[in-house]
Amino acid sequence: MSVRSLSVFALGAVASLGITSHALAATELQWWHAMAGANNEVVNQLSKEFNDSQSDYKIVPVFKGTYPEALNAGIAAFRAKQAPAILQVFDAGSGVMMGAEGAIMPAAEVLKKGGFTFDKSEYLPGIAAYYSKPDGTMLSFPYNSSSPILYYNKDLFQKAGLDAEKPPKTWPEVFDAARKIKASGAAACGLTSTWLTWIQTENLAAWNNVSYGSNENGLAGTDVTLAFNSPLFVQHFQSIADLAKDGTFRYGGRTSEAKQLFTSGECAIMTESSGGLGDIIKSGINYGIGQLPYYDGHGPQNTIPGGASLWVFAGKTDEEYKGIAQFFHFLSQTKIQSRLHQVSGYMPVTMAAYEDTKKSGFYDKNPGRETPILQMMGKAPTENSKGVRLVNLPQVRDIMNEEFEAMLAGKQDAKAALDKAVERGNAAIKQAVGQ
Repeated sequence: MSVRSLSVFALGAVASLGITSHALAATELQWWHAMAGANNEVVNQLSKEFNDSQSDYKIVPVFKGTYPEALNAGIAAFRAKQAPAILQVFDAGSGVMMGAEGAIMPAAEVLKKGGFTFDKSEYLPGIAAYYSKPDGTMLSFPYNSSSPILYYNKDLFQKAGLDAEKPPKTWPEVFDAARKIKASGAAACGLTSTWLTWIQTENLAAWNNVSYGSNENGLAGTDVTLAFNSPLFVQHFQSIADLAKDGTFRYGGRTSEAKQLFTSGECAIMTESSGGLGDIIKSGINYGIGQLPYYDGHGPQNTIPGGASLWVFAGKTDEEYKGIAQFFHFLSQTKIQSRLHQVSGYMPVTMAAYEDTKKSGFYDKNPGRETPILQMMGKAPTENSKGVRLVNLPQVRDIMNEEFEAMLAGKQDAKAALDKAVERGNAAIKQAVGQ
């Protein structure tokens, strides 16, 4: 989200809600989060709006560093019996929270304690499935959910003789376009991608309806055997490795570093989170948006969200749970969700906010902005596409990144990289679950 967009978000906040005086005797609820810079301003603004809208509870936002640092701080605080009321946890940490037996209170139960009826149908299906148990109980409250999409530089497409109004739909089409861009001299690099783990592995599995691992990719049980070395993954990563040999594909880093390769005009095509839209707009490039590429005969199925959600710790008082439920209900308001969605690349949590945005004509005026939602809502999630839940997903991602980097450096082919990542990952999972 760009600074300018965030300013618009903040300025519109007070005007959109009725404001009342705030009593001093309110029950304080700490919200530990990992939102730095401008995103931190949004957290503070939302907290202020909620606090000003009623007098019984006071949300106290506390910045706790990066996503992994915030997760570690929250777990340590729980063990010391000093846990905050709410902890923001990134998608990779969801399995860690689920594995912390007795540490959390499911968001659905929190809402019920506050007198609100939890209705799964009110939430976007893909988001509800990703943050829920197999029986449909929502475990955490989605805060900043995003979906991976394709961005492309329209000017560079034109220079390469490609149709700037027609983004490639399949991975073979993407690879072909990247080669043409490189060969034509339109750009030094045809293709890049942020998050090879989340986008090119976890979402590749979901979007193409192939297994990432056993037990519904970990959603149905912690004992998971990884499966991302099957033929489709090998084909996909070998194609990327081949393109990397002459620089047609350029690697930026393990998380979102590759975004700078795209915003600078160095690379013409990028797969990245929809939440990266603000920086792309801020760069001023003439960009287009397409859906995440897929393979014919496999996809498209549905993508799985990234970003982060809000987890509630166990052991709080009924009064505290009522306050947390009030806050989650506040965040679910159509006005709040619509506004946050429209000024960022994040998705609305509720169907009502989505429909409100649609009726406003926002998507007609902003082509491509509905793409992340359509990707998640196109089909009901399958056992392969509900998400990935490992008790140590951050560790498994690190293992995968090490093997991917060796592959991109020409030290091994895709099959060797994926076989090693699966073998090492399985061993790490067994150790983590105590086998």
